[in-house]
Amino acid sequence: MQQPSVLLVEDDAHQRRAAETFLLDHDLSVIAVENGAQMRRQVSRAMPDLVLLEVELPGQEDGFALTRWLRESNTKVGIIMLTASNDPGSTVRGLDSGADDYVAKPYEPRELIARCKSVLRRSANKSMPPRLERIRMGRHVLDLPGCRLIDPDGGDVALTSAEFDMLKLFAENPNRALSRDWLLETTSHRNRDPFDRAIDLRVTRLRRKIEPMPDKPTVIRTVRGIGYMFVPPAE
Repeated sequence: MQQPSVLLVEDDAHQRRAAETFLLDHDLSVIAVENGAQMRRQVSRAMPDLVLLEVELPGQEDGFALTRWLRESNTKVGIIMLTASNDPGSTVRGLDSGADDYVAKPYEPRELIARCKSVLRRSANKSMPPRLERIRMGRHVLDLPGCRLIDPDGGDVALTSAEFDMLKLFAENPNRALSRDWLLETTSHRNRDPFDRAIDLRVTRLRRKIEPMPDKPTVIRTVRGIGYMFVPPAE
């Protein structure tokens, strides 16, 4: 079973190393960074399962602003805020920003692990949709067992195998921002080239096939700084 991935954002080098070591000792895959800019770069490569985010970060963005950005980018990622403040108002503000939990420093390491596992369980439950065979994509329907895309009139839309694989990934991850890197590696089974535009070109072709207005997409939306998100139609 794949280890849950944790992104630790902590500007204090000593606390960052200590927390990283403890998390690794409890079967979590950890990447540790020291500021919001590094966090954004890492998220653009791959969205983690859980983010541990220090509130009082240096720079223009504090933990509250970064939490709002994370939550707008992805509704399912787990977020736990870390702070040395004892102000109850900070806790409320953090939760209002979109955090799942709030841990005050200095924390007992075993408590942090328990909070991490609790949030990961809740996030996993949110991420487990029922088994689907047909998924509405705008006015089209993706038939997973039949490996085909059906237009509003019931006809088949021509798809390459790569295009079907990408639509399947979107269908399995609704309302979740998927990074270009992850899409490229998952659908092409190769590492990212910084100048590779294969994903953008594939999305452009898919939009021409499923979007009512490809230049104003509503089904496969662009998530700035990350990649793309499939938005199911409202029932």
